[in-house]
Amino acid sequence: MRIDLHAHSNISDGTETPAEVMAAAAAAGLNVIALTDHDSTDGWAEASRAAIDNGVALVPGMEISCRTEQGISVHLLSYLHDPTHPGLLEEITKARDARLTRAERMVTLLAEDYPLTWDDVIHHVAPGATLGRPHIADALVAAGVVADRSEAFTSILTSHSRYFVQHYAPEPALAVELVRDAGGVPVFAHPVASARGRVVGESTYHDMIDAGLAGLEVNHRDNPEEGREFLRKLAAQHGLVVTGSSDYHGLGKPNRLGENLTAPDVLDRIEELGTGTPVVR
Repeated sequence: MRIDLHAHSNISDGTETPAEVMAAAAAAGLNVIALTDHDSTDGWAEASRAAIDNGVALVPGMEISCRTEQGISVHLLSYLHDPTHPGLLEEITKARDARLTRAERMVTLLAEDYPLTWDDVIHHVAPGATLGRPHIADALVAAGVVADRSEAFTSILTSHSRYFVQHYAPEPALAVELVRDAGGVPVFAHPVASARGRVVGESTYHDMIDAGLAGLEVNHRDNPEEGREFLRKLAAQHGLVVTGSSDYHGLGKPNRLGENLTAPDVLDRIEELGTGTPVVR
């Protein structure tokens, strides 16, 4: 049983449609794939139909962008939650609106130094998709400013750049509570991915655990090995599930489907905990 619990479509910052992600999962020999677009469940319906057509099981999910009081970015994966839950939906809508305002401000700043317009960015955003920095990166690639998304994020779009603008995001513990309230299963995504920026201290983990955190995404290419050992011990101490996944973005990142996998018994546990929506089989 090959299970990958983290993938993105063009509903957020992937380059493939939800249906294409399902087809790619089948081609990669996966039995189960989770669709976890940023702050959106708009791809679930298309992915559900395509999953059945391609003979793979779909775990409906979402990746929620959070931020601590210290300004540290945290990503929370939510599996099997009710997408119509008022509290969670309100918070996600607030965050998505803030992303749009942030992107507009960043493009204004970038346009002072680079051949970039808002229309250039919109060209790379699928209808109804959650707009974010990856779409600005794609526009910079198209304009010949950088070679690819990775170069954009390590230079022009880094959080230390003068073009970077913060946006609203819920605190991690609040997001965990809302996911639980919505019948979902909250898992901390790539928690020790220090190459992405600052990572949280132990107090944040404990706040999230107290709020109902169910698991840690341990086996992810951006988690260094020494950090994975810390995560495994923390999971064992607190009875958290341990997941592995690719964080697939199509051509948007080098991550390949199935490069890290989740054990079948972990998926069983996620299904036991998730009451908001079922796995699609």
